Amino acid sequence: MALSGAVLTVPAEAAPNADTPVATTQLNKINPVDVRYGWVGASGFQYALGNAGNLQWAEYPGVTPPAHAGPDDLATGTDVQNAGTSGTVTQKHRSTGTTATVTIPTGQTYRAASGWSVLTQDADGALHVLRAAADGTTADLAVTGLPSGARPAGTYATGGSVRRLAVTYTLDGTSSVGLVDLADGTFRTYVGGAGTEQSITFNDSWLVVNRKAIRVDSAPGTAPATVSFPAKPLAVVGDQLLSGEPDFVSSPDDEALTATSLVTGAGRAVLADADGAFRATPDGGLLATAGPNASDFHVYRVLPTGDGNVSAQPVFTVPPNRATVDGLMIAGGELLMFGNATVNAGWDAAYSVPLDPTGRPTGTQVRRSPYVGSSPCLGGDAACPQLEALGDGRFAYLYTGADGKESVHVAGLGIDTYSAEATGSSGGRVGTGTGRYVLYNGGTPATQKVGDFPRGADGETALDRLRSAAAIWGQRLWTPGTTQGSVVAYDLKAKRNVATVNTGAPCTPSEIQAVNTWLYWSCGSAGPAGVHDRATGRNITVPAGASRLADGYLVREDRTTHELLLTDFHTGTATTRTAAVLPTADQNTGGNTGRWAVDRFGGNVAYLTAQGQVAIVTAGVSTSPLAQMEAQTDAAAGPTTQDPWQPVWQLSKPSTWTLTLTNASGNVVRNLTGDSRAAAVRASWDGRWGDGNRAAGTYTWRLTAEARDGQGPDLVTTGTTTVN
Repeated sequence: MALSGAVLTVPAEAAPNADTPVATTQLNKINPVDVRYGWVGASGFQYALGNAGNLQWAEYPGVTPPAHAGPDDLATGTDVQNAGTSGTVTQKHRSTGTTATVTIPTGQTYRAASGWSVLTQDADGALHVLRAAADGTTADLAVTGLPSGARPAGTYATGGSVRRLAVTYTLDGTSSVGLVDLADGTFRTYVGGAGTEQSITFNDSWLVVNRKAIRVDSAPGTAPATVSFPAKPLAVVGDQLLSGEPDFVSSPDDEALTATSLVTGAGRAVLADADGAFRATPDGGLLATAGPNASDFHVYRVLPTGDGNVSAQPVFTVPPNRATVDGLMIAGGELLMFGNATVNAGWDAAYSVPLDPTGRPTGTQVRRSPYVGSSPCLGGDAACPQLEALGDGRFAYLYTGADGKESVHVAGLGIDTYSAEATGSSGGRVGTGTGRYVLYNGGTPATQKVGDFPRGADGETALDRLRSAAAIWGQRLWTPGTTQGSVVAYDLKAKRNVATVNTGAPCTPSEIQAVNTWLYWSCGSAGPAGVHDRATGRNITVPAGASRLADGYLVREDRTTHELLLTDFHTGTATTRTAAVLPTADQNTGGNTGRWAVDRFGGNVAYLTAQGQVAIVTAGVSTSPLAQMEAQTDAAAGPTTQDPWQPVWQLSKPSTWTLTLTNASGNVVRNLTGDSRAAAVRASWDGRWGDGNRAAGTYTWRLTAEARDGQGPDLVTTGTTTVN
């Protein structure tokens, strides 16, 4: 069983003649599934998930279960399952299948069972240990050692042992706790004055009652010692008392599972985020459910180590509850799933799962935005809500205020921040966008605006114009030119036209898309349509229809056959294949970012399956060389630790990078390294050298970025910054 609940790497079932997904994942509920333990033993455990009534079985991976079984060997009882509390008790050694039957004599009442032993009480209050004999009868061993006049008080506790069983009794109004040795039936009192509410944990070495601890082999008359621990006692494992919070909750304030040495008093955290259920095991261990989130939640088996400590190893992955995906985005090797993963209505957010270059998930789901209140869906939307991944870890969406006017919101760099820019319009749509720039097409009035969102700050309107076909790539806005088939590039920083390209279109394009050197144009839904390669000057005919351009290919959905069609044109000739067959029943209203999405930043294709999972298909198209699309490298005042220089380079696809800083003498003073956030390099320098010194002056920076997909040469760019 896999040890990560974040992804389901078994491919989804592919339709005939369609690509087989490389992986599937899903939007998971934030709160983990409650695990309820049934029987636990030395070979595995029984459990139920959530409100399910049926128990399931999980074996410990890599564990050789006990080979011998029989009531004459108490140690093998760590793998014995007892059933029944009256008349007869049926015993089964789980790993070998050996069975035995204990018959409860007339006049005795079942109290507890541990391993091969059954504890009963007769009408006079005396205790008995019963075990199955080899001839099929039941051996009855009277318990001795209880003080004269003592009456068992109704607590018969099992713990981390099959050799002992805890019993409370009252004598002269005082409650005490002791252990029955199940081998010979002797009872010994260990803790007196225990009160009426006791917590009892023990193993073959220690007994802990409330906050008193005593060794089982201590000399008679030894007083228990006081022990301090941070939460509720759960089990004694080796020489360690394990404590935690057994109530099922999920918040940042959850108690960790803590081990406190009963020898030295030293404590340490064994498992962080241990906010699930716990169960002491009869072999002296503990089962604990723990994990940082529902996508990474496991059952751990805690056992003693040879040095007196404990170790926790995952033995079972708790499958998460799936939430409904209401929108998809994929950009720069990140899948963003939009939906409500909470129990509160309307708490929609974007959740990220990182992908490798083939599209396989490489990590767990993480919330990447505040809870989003988006604009109402418009009639005829290709997808709702409208979402646009910007390739720098952020995404854009529309928000409608109380006045009915829309704002472009940008989020994705944190769970409690977003940027906004008012449009003054309503009934609009988010167009394309990359990095800091987002295109907005207004409905009423029908204006077209470009919002500028640098470094995560609030936006401003970089351009306000009449609405037309348009696309943004980097810092350039592409719109139709004045002659048939021409497309003009407007530099949003320089605020002037910088290029005119003849695409070969026999019309004024009604739609334009731009990715790297590729320009897609369309003369309408009936076509024709094509792609112009600015690097070679080639014009490539592609199929007509609503499409989404990526690096070297485009994707469109056939709304009749439900095929998701991928057209590869990177060689100069268009070839089309079926990437997927989508569910016949529409999810949302269909279309890009509704039930499928394309990574424009050197990546792949994602779509929703009929089961509500997200499948990823490898595009299989060679990517363009790594390129810089836009950069924000202006120097920061100082800079200081509190206000560092934070340059951003928007690249065309994901990378690993090194930023080298050199002083005026040519000496390297600092090297910074990292992985891009989606396709953006975000660095931070406080002006200090590697040795901690700081000197004012002008520094040369050199960014070296290596494409994460291994295709194309490294990108190298240089510049200067200052330290005041």
